Amino acid sequence: MARTEKRRVIAVEEHFATEQYWREIEDLAVAPGEEIEQEFVLNFPKNPRMRLRLSDIPTRLSEMDTAGVDLSVLSLNPPGVQLYADAARATELARGMNDTLADIIRRHPGRFAGLGAVAPQDPEAAAAEVSRVMGTPGFGGILIGSHTHGHYLDEPEMEPLLAALEREDATLYLHPRSPSPQMLAPFRDYGMVAALWGFQAEVGTHAIRLILSGTLDRHPNLKIVLGHLGEGLPFWLWRLDNIHEKTYRWAGDLLGMAELELKPSEYVLRNFTFTTSGMCDPDVFAYTLGKVGAERLMFAVDYPYEDSHVATAFLDALDLTDEQRALVSHANAERLFRVPGTATRE
Repeated sequence: MARTEKRRVIAVEEHFATEQYWREIEDLAVAPGEEIEQEFVLNFPKNPRMRLRLSDIPTRLSEMDTAGVDLSVLSLNPPGVQLYADAARATELARGMNDTLADIIRRHPGRFAGLGAVAPQDPEAAAAEVSRVMGTPGFGGILIGSHTHGHYLDEPEMEPLLAALEREDATLYLHPRSPSPQMLAPFRDYGMVAALWGFQAEVGTHAIRLILSGTLDRHPNLKIVLGHLGEGLPFWLWRLDNIHEKTYRWAGDLLGMAELELKPSEYVLRNFTFTTSGMCDPDVFAYTLGKVGAERLMFAVDYPYEDSHVATAFLDALDLTDEQRALVSHANAERLFRVPGTATRE
């Protein structure tokens, strides 16, 4: 049923950058194989409208107001600092951008919350930043742009970072980025390298690695968010269980498979929540709702890359019960990202 009364609307995948950030990254050396994504990222500030929407808070607030978004959970424009070869410089830049975001949240009470940036190039430093950020008012989690120089969070070197996320009860937003250098070649053509196709292929693969590696057996309380209605995972749940069971039985040792405590789909239903960012398709939403339930769905715009008015109109038109609508529009975000509950903005 369409919405009949005003409810709080929290958008949870909303990106920002600052003029300082654009200046800082122009001359930073990226890791080998990541040049194409640097070119892609640096193309955004060349567009005056996009630069304004990323960097100007009054413009953002005006669009939130006209679209009916009460609060935005902001994160540094992905992949944040993860492109850069100098781990110490990337760590310093992430810390500075987190301080900037904390100031934005402070200056606009009730309108913004934050997801911190980290530099997984140095997992120990990233873990320390998780702890620092989660002690800062307004922050409820961390956003990581999938791989870092072709390395994934299931790898042993990343264990300190995962341990910090779980210890601090920090929700991890696993955001897409261009495919890792080792899988990039087929995506270079036809615009496939970014949001058209490469993003979901990359981050969906990362999510499956976290499941099949046994990482979520070691970290059962890790809370992970995926955008775009699950990056394809809801459509794959039955087949994941079916093929995993057969393959493990037939060739598990040959393929280096981990013995899991649960079925793959059970990790999705325990550890993952999906958002509507950039996926305003009511049929896909209805399918995903049936597979994972309203308790694992949240509203997002993917601002400034998507239109806030289109996204909120989509939310309004969804066929949801009052309880489901409350969960999707704000209650799940309040719980996962430590956003204080409050009356809807008049």
